[in-house]
Amino acid sequence: MRRILFALLCSTPMLASASAIDQLHQFLTNTKTAKATFNQKVINKSGKPGQQASGTMVFARPGKFRWEYQKPYNQLIVGDGSKLWTYDKELNQVVIKPMSQALGATPAALLAGSNDMDKNFKLAEAGEQDGMEWLAAEPKTKEAGFESMRIAFKNNLPQAMEVRDNFGQTTVLFFASFERNPTLPADSFHFTPPKGADVVGEE
Repeated sequence: MRRILFALLCSTPMLASASAIDQLHQFLTNTKTAKATFNQKVINKSGKPGQQASGTMVFARPGKFRWEYQKPYNQLIVGDGSKLWTYDKELNQVVIKPMSQALGATPAALLAGSNDMDKNFKLAEAGEQDGMEWLAAEPKTKEAGFESMRIAFKNNLPQAMEVRDNFGQTTVLFFASFERNPTLPADSFHFTPPKGADVVGEE
């Protein structure tokens, strides 16, 4: 009986989780809005950890997102579909850029993009680690603002992201409380510079 059970176990294929690229496509296809909390750390070129931060993000695909740092500093980044607003509360300064320059400015811009990541990135499987499936993505254009990134998926949701910039610095993010397709407030992606703030760029 034991030999029969052992033979059955050996002959039964293990249920493998979907590849990271498949999970990415599932995520892009089935997710219109999302919200999550995040923890971020920066690793410099020599491999030494730098500043850590945490906050919240929401996005509505394609092209709208709100990325808010809450600790240890307050900074808000809002993409409204046409403009990118970055507000530094401590400096009381707002920087405005066209959304065309948003790619790479924050991971939210990548998650909130359209479904054509295959068009803009070279995608490759990066293996399984800590129960998550990883993919590697390299931008096909030098204007992306970063060198490469890796995204970890589990149950068709992003769990972590690593973005390596053009200066050898790596930003590592871990997502939690990821909610798919929530109803978001109408003003989530609207930003008006506070009175008295220094505004840099075209308003």
